Amino acid sequence: MDTTDKRAASSGMLELLGFQLGGLEYALDLGKVHELRVLESLERFAADGEIISGVALSRGVIIPIVDMRVAMSERTPVPDLLTDVIILQLSGGIIGMVVDGVTDVLRMRADQVRPIPCSGVEDGAVVDYLLGLGEVDGRRLILIDIDKLMSIRRTAAGGARQAA
Repeated sequence: MDTTDKRAASSGMLELLGFQLGGLEYALDLGKVHELRVLESLERFAADGEIISGVALSRGVIIPIVDMRVAMSERTPVPDLLTDVIILQLSGGIIGMVVDGVTDVLRMRADQVRPIPCSGVEDGAVVDYLLGLGEVDGRRLILIDIDKLMSIRRTAAGGARQAA
């Protein structure tokens, strides 16, 4: 943790990266972000899957690419010039996450985060990757715990999700 991170943590400030996905705004811990890339700039190879859209080469490292546009929507994603890849350094390793677009870096006080109504239960399963709703400058953002979200996997039987 660098000096800026320590100051933000001690002051109760959250440093977040905002991004858009399916018409909604989300935010995740900026400390988990390794780098940002435009989807078109990545050298991609390997076969496409349902959510894992292959692997890419970034700065000499081969990383899996998760297309969150597929995971969060029924629509077939169409990349454009605004389609971004957030390359994350998670506890399980480096992974790329495709989103509709990165919006900005923002700072938010912990008291600006409210619980998500009815969060915690989805068809009987615990949804612990949703941290709350944040409000800053009149914008509402869904805050996510990216480590927990990326640890979810689909099972072959019935498409139910479970922790990896």
